[in-house]
Amino acid sequence: MRALIAALGATLLVLTGCTAVVDDAGRDRTCVTDYDAATDYFPDKVAVEYAKNFRLDYQRNHIVLTVEQPFPGGSPQSFALVRCGTPAPELTGTLSGAQVIDVPVRTVYSGSTTQLPWFTELGVLDSLTGAASTSMITNAAVRERVAAGKVAEYATGATIDAERVLGAKPDVLLTDGTENNAYATLRRSGIAVVPVADWLESDPLAIAEWIKVLGVLTDTSAKAQEVFDGIASRYTELAAKARGLPPVQILYGADFQGTWSVPGRDSPSGRLITDAGGTWPWHDSPGVSVQQNFEQVLSRAGELPIWLVADNQWKTIADVTGADPRYRSLAAVSTGQVWNANRSMGPDGGNDFYESGSARPDLVLADTVAILHPELLPDHEFVYYRELTR
Repeated sequence: MRALIAALGATLLVLTGCTAVVDDAGRDRTCVTDYDAATDYFPDKVAVEYAKNFRLDYQRNHIVLTVEQPFPGGSPQSFALVRCGTPAPELTGTLSGAQVIDVPVRTVYSGSTTQLPWFTELGVLDSLTGAASTSMITNAAVRERVAAGKVAEYATGATIDAERVLGAKPDVLLTDGTENNAYATLRRSGIAVVPVADWLESDPLAIAEWIKVLGVLTDTSAKAQEVFDGIASRYTELAAKARGLPPVQILYGADFQGTWSVPGRDSPSGRLITDAGGTWPWHDSPGVSVQQNFEQVLSRAGELPIWLVADNQWKTIADVTGADPRYRSLAAVSTGQVWNANRSMGPDGGNDFYESGSARPDLVLADTVAILHPELLPDHEFVYYRELTR
């Protein structure tokens, strides 16, 4: 049977004019060996439906990926994703200054743990050969690759070890949506640096849709579309049910060094609260976040019975009040409900809410709906949130 499969695979490569390229690290890939200008080399196309910060423009042998704002205040960046074995386009006009990337890529360095779920969802975990930081990873499959020495750590905090990246020569490095002085060095040396500025989106589904960027880079667009369609379908179906109920007012976030950052009306977390059939005192405040002090929060939200927070350490109400005795003034702490998004923690202290939550807004929404409107999901099994015990 294996011999038959191998023979069929070899025949297919001959018929399509392609040949397999095998490397010691990363994914195998198939490249074109008999280029035909009339052939569409990207038959599996994806449409960008929710995201505003990236665009895909399909040509016969390349895709133009444009990231509108690669980091806060940054100018648009474009990339020509060229089917390997076919000629690159002229870098003129809108492609002036664009980086050329042969696809499918074989090796990827990931700048944020929020990108890691994409690799497992798309079945391209073997292409992940670097991660900015490995200590806080919760994904078990990725941790196995790290332990096996197949994923290198290339940064300490915000400091990127450019020499390490250059030595490894990954086909592409995905950023975390911020700018770093090391990126210019990497680009000059031929490393493709692709901004993943998903966090600048204002819709949870828009953030999740960035899985399609890894899809076009790894030639798994059809799978990326399938995965995203499932997430979007589950999300929108549940949101339609929750939005039809009277909204439940909640408190969100926590004080950090004297500042309590609450969602504004343009934040993805605020959008998710609304979609879950909830509201909060700052729902009509402009911007992504509103900075308040403890007294301001107490004045406007102190009597609310439900508090959603994401703190890695808190497991009981005693942990909350031990961190700051002023929390006793909150009704949610004294008589109500405190729900903490730390149900799924990694062995080294990483929180899966921060890792997979942005990739799976359908799961975060389901948890939130089960808290605000438990009658809609009476048998719900929580993924991220848990109610703190007294």
